Amino acid sequence: MSKEMIYAVEDEKHIQQLIKYNLETSGYKVLVFDNGESLLKECQNSVPDLFLLDIMLPGIDGFQICRMLRENPRTKSIPIIMLTAKGDEFDKVLGLELGADDYITKPFSTRELVARIKAMFRRLNVPAPESQEVITQGDITLDCTRREVYKSGELIELPYKEFELLKMLMQNKGKVLSRELLLEKIWGYDYYGETRTVDVHVRHLRQKIEDDGNNPVYIETVRGIGYRFNDKNPQ
Repeated sequence: MSKEMIYAVEDEKHIQQLIKYNLETSGYKVLVFDNGESLLKECQNSVPDLFLLDIMLPGIDGFQICRMLRENPRTKSIPIIMLTAKGDEFDKVLGLELGADDYITKPFSTRELVARIKAMFRRLNVPAPESQEVITQGDITLDCTRREVYKSGELIELPYKEFELLKMLMQNKGKVLSRELLLEKIWGYDYYGETRTVDVHVRHLRQKIEDDGNNPVYIETVRGIGYRFNDKNPQ
């Protein structure tokens, strides 16, 4: 049985109980919180393996919590799944912009919730390939084994999905990868998201590895298809 720890923030008691019961039944350890303040306080003592954040909360909302977790060195690389209002694209996109790795729309089935979390942990536990352990292009170096990225020798902190996205692009540098392929390989077959998810993560990634995120030289957009990592040294 899995023993990963999950911190879930949800102010509705019946949803709290639903989440806790089903995740514990699936083998996870779960701490539930009524509000963001109590979660952030707990993170001063210990951190989980995954965060599950509702957006609509009293006090600090899910967006603010997500931003604060990504700014904290202790939690910036821990996966975040957000619970959003059904069909509210603004909530989904904003959550991804702030660094969330995935989102689930309400109302959700407990089966889908457990499947998403299992898929997230499966991808986290996949070992790096033996080949191409260290990939360098221009002033960007990606170490698959240590899961570290450097720009001009300086370590760049990337959330899980951004690291996986960069790794896949660099491992296939010079090749055009479609949004659908990136979504399938990084988010998985059991991810029900949209290709817009890929665009949001690419934009985030460009802001961190490019000298000018608005004029990228590494991650090129191939109109109507997807993205390609430049296999020529930028000038």
